[in-house]
Amino acid sequence: MNALLGVLFHFLGGFSSGSFYLPYKKVKGWQWETFWLIGGVFSWIIVPPLAAFLTIPDFWDIIRNERSSILGLTFLFGALWGVGGFMYGLGVRYLGVALGSSIMLGLTMVIGSLVPSFYYEFYPQDGKDSIGLMLSGSWGRMVLLGLAVCVIGIIISGKAGVMKDRELQTGSSDPHGMQVKTEYKFGLGLTVAVISGILSACFNFGLEAGKPMAHVANEAWKMTHPGQGEFLFQNNVTYIVVLWGGMASNLIGCLYLSFKNKSYTDYTKKNIPVARNILFCALAGTMWFLQFFFYGMGESKMGNGASSWILHMAFIILIANVWGIIIKEWKGVSRKTVYTITAGMAVMFVSILIVGYGNSLR
Repeated sequence: MNALLGVLFHFLGGFSSGSFYLPYKKVKGWQWETFWLIGGVFSWIIVPPLAAFLTIPDFWDIIRNERSSILGLTFLFGALWGVGGFMYGLGVRYLGVALGSSIMLGLTMVIGSLVPSFYYEFYPQDGKDSIGLMLSGSWGRMVLLGLAVCVIGIIISGKAGVMKDRELQTGSSDPHGMQVKTEYKFGLGLTVAVISGILSACFNFGLEAGKPMAHVANEAWKMTHPGQGEFLFQNNVTYIVVLWGGMASNLIGCLYLSFKNKSYTDYTKKNIPVARNILFCALAGTMWFLQFFFYGMGESKMGNGASSWILHMAFIILIANVWGIIIKEWKGVSRKTVYTITAGMAVMFVSILIVGYGNSLR
């Protein structure tokens, strides 16, 4: 039952992440860095403390009383994750959307799920899944199989993206529908993509580093709710510090682009529906944060291991592709291309079933 609930919560998180960019499409007259920063104010600064306030009594005391080394490391991983997200744009510029996305998303999934397991193999901790533990159990081997199958699904989806671009012969767009200037440089692009994939996985590392704060929240809740299992919202306190780091790096990047492109004038342009734009940015930012709100709930049901990160990434990619079909981004392509993207989505769905089954064995 815990495994089933975990999959459900991760689906809700993946749906939130795979859908959050749709409100941004309703923003009028603002450049990317403008609406991304406004949305970020909600997703990184406003909503996380509000979620913690509603779910964790005295959450601020948990942060204030935590060791500075834990806070610093959690913040650092959040900042590195933010840099990885910014470098994503360079990856798709130099490799193309399909190839670049496939490499970066695949690396983010593999690194984010496996590196902590290898770390805990050499530095064991109670409640942490090491790679040896996973390989020694049928449940762990099943989860790793699901990871491999999902990476295959990403590769197939990337192939479909390449086929789509060739057939439509239009300007490339990223998974959110934003136009991307492509300047194919394989060596440079591969380097950037690898760095971006590694840094983007740092969000999961940040959750690992900040887990002591979640443990405090979890133990406090279990003392007042004996016999009711693990606290669903324990990670909400950790998100605050991780997202502070993400906000720091994204703020620097957005301000740099604002001065470079002179888009700081967006806020004072005439005939721009400012209030409407802020409303859609707030909706997008809130939906973006909800991915991690539900991720934390899923992790509390499935344990603090690779499974949660694999399911999180798989659902994001799957939902984003589904939206691409719904809003007709694939209209006009050949039947072969449609079959290819459908096959990629089917393989990723199978990987979700495999990971869920592995956790049920546990």
